[in-house]
Amino acid sequence: MSIFDKAKAKAEELLGRAEQVYGESHGDAAATVAGEAHVMEAQAEEEALERAEQRDDDDGLAGAR
Repeated sequence: MSIFDKAKAKAEELLGRAEQVYGESHGDAAATVAGEAHVMEAQAEEEALERAEQRDDDDGLAGAR
């Protein structure tokens, strides 16, 4: 879970968005769907990386009274 993993996930998301826009602008349904799939996969990977970064003993109430 390094900065490179986060950058890779973000690049994958941007690639997917570009493919999605290309598909929408050219009427290519396959490219649109493939782009959406790349975006969702990248977002899931980013969420997994964020969850892995959280400490096990963190209750999410830091600073709460």
